[in-house]
Amino acid sequence: MLSETSLRIGSFLTVLIIMGALETLWPRRVLDAPKLQRWFTNLSMVGIASVLTRILLPIMPAGLAVYCSNHNLGLFQIIELPALFTFILSVLFLDLIIYWQHVAFHSLPLLWRLHRMHHADLNIDASTGIRFHPIEILLSMFLKLLAVLTLGPPAAAVITFEILLNGCALFNHANVRLPLHVDRWLRLLMVTPDMHRVHHSTDAGEFNTNYGFNFPWWDRIFHTYKAQPDLGHEGMQIGLKIYREPRYSRLLEMLTMPFK
Repeated sequence: MLSETSLRIGSFLTVLIIMGALETLWPRRVLDAPKLQRWFTNLSMVGIASVLTRILLPIMPAGLAVYCSNHNLGLFQIIELPALFTFILSVLFLDLIIYWQHVAFHSLPLLWRLHRMHHADLNIDASTGIRFHPIEILLSMFLKLLAVLTLGPPAAAVITFEILLNGCALFNHANVRLPLHVDRWLRLLMVTPDMHRVHHSTDAGEFNTNYGFNFPWWDRIFHTYKAQPDLGHEGMQIGLKIYREPRYSRLLEMLTMPFK
């Protein structure tokens, strides 16, 4: 039987390769930076974050879910519900927590200092979906552990959520051109690249919208949804206005960005 780590890494690499191929064949925007260099630095960032998380946190969310199940910890261990209902609610609640986490990283100045490294990418593509500061990844993992401890969800739901989160982050950051009618219907079920690209606009009125990663419903419910960028997807400017120089795409500059 495949382990949680094998499932996560295998699904991550599969989606990354597929999205990389699709956005090369059918790009939505013309990128003005070397793809190989960007992918190297962005992949290096996720590698550093993964090592740091493994060293500092002794348990992962799925492992904690098993512990909660064995010791009757968490809301879903106290309230008896049908297994399928518990599974669905667990995935939805975890996704809602990540939505509010994303809002907090935009709203609180100290957290924004970490998150702005993600937004400083001037060319959004699949690799942007893994471009997060290691400290942000560490804080996000701590929040997920706290959520699992509070909810007591099934381990299968946690693993499913983690795979969805990683896969959807790669998909909705991809620079892939979807037919407009496909995007219109697909964004009723999941966050599409055109929907999330609005979030990476330099316009503050746009990058403070479309916070969802997996499911698009939270943005509509909490009135943070914007359908299209004002200047169109080809005309909009990506990134942050204060980080336009090429040096900010170097690994060391990215790592030190929150402290400047």
